[in-house]
Amino acid sequence: MRKAQRLARHPTSAYPLAMSNEAALTRRRSDNPHEETWHIYFTDVRIGAICARAGVPVHADQWGWSIGFYPGMEPGTWPSGIAATFEAAREVFETAWSDLRPTIPDTAFAEWRHDRDWRAEVAAKRARGEKLDSEIRSTLMRCVCGTTFDSWKPAESYPHRAHIYAAQAANGTRR
Repeated sequence: MRKAQRLARHPTSAYPLAMSNEAALTRRRSDNPHEETWHIYFTDVRIGAICARAGVPVHADQWGWSIGFYPGMEPGTWPSGIAATFEAAREVFETAWSDLRPTIPDTAFAEWRHDRDWRAEVAAKRARGEKLDSEIRSTLMRCVCGTTFDSWKPAESYPHRAHIYAAQAANGTRR
């Protein structure tokens, strides 16, 4: 089916549109030109999608929807379905969201936002050519006596060898 024919079946605006729901949902068209997908947002959290299904016969329902976001909601709890038209999928989506929203704690949205911000920070570091903290080698060690020392500096590490060897002998880890 040609893109123009598909677009004629639902609103053609690519701008965020308010969906008729007390939960203040908005939808934004996906930036992927090869698929017809609308991402659904609750405030700033992407909670689901409504999309044209690919590869289904023309007599089958052409639209699919799903609600869920991770982290925040466990994947097995995500409702989804199909509908004949975009408007029918949007109405079923809104109904499902209205039923599901009271069961989702606000901490789930906070968890998703935290994950989104962390991923943006990682992407920014990669774009600047920086290493992540976990990729930076550290030669610091902590002795069983509680002192932190640099294992590559003999003057710092020699005094702790006796402690480390004694601890290894006591718990059987010395080879």
